[in-house]
Amino acid sequence: MSQIIYATEKVRTYDGLKRLCEYAGKSDEWCSELWIALLADPQLYREFVYYLEHHAFADHMKVEGYSLTDFYVWQMERHNLINDTGKNTEACNKEAMVLQAFWTMTEIKKEPAGLKRRLEEGSGMDRE
Repeated sequence: MSQIIYATEKVRTYDGLKRLCEYAGKSDEWCSELWIALLADPQLYREFVYYLEHHAFADHMKVEGYSLTDFYVWQMERHNLINDTGKNTEACNKEAMVLQAFWTMTEIKKEPAGLKRRLEEGSGMDRE
């Protein structure tokens, strides 16, 4: 009789991702794309597991000098600018910003030059 070994970590991690996506209002398709990206990148996957367990970024991973915290802050600044709030309000879905930070990390690995330029340009409209 052969034994079946069932690794529950990935099941729990996927469940955590699905719950975050649902809370953040992300579509199933978007969630699936992020899941595929996490599975394809073991370091980013470990960062995500750490986030689920501690509700904080480990920030062990950096790409082009940027960490997940950097992307999270960048997402918050963009949210505040778009909504003209000037600060982080209760209306801001922090979990959506976390998911976007993970998504941005996958994007900078694909196309570092374009995203790095957007990050460094800033979001202010009062540039000369």
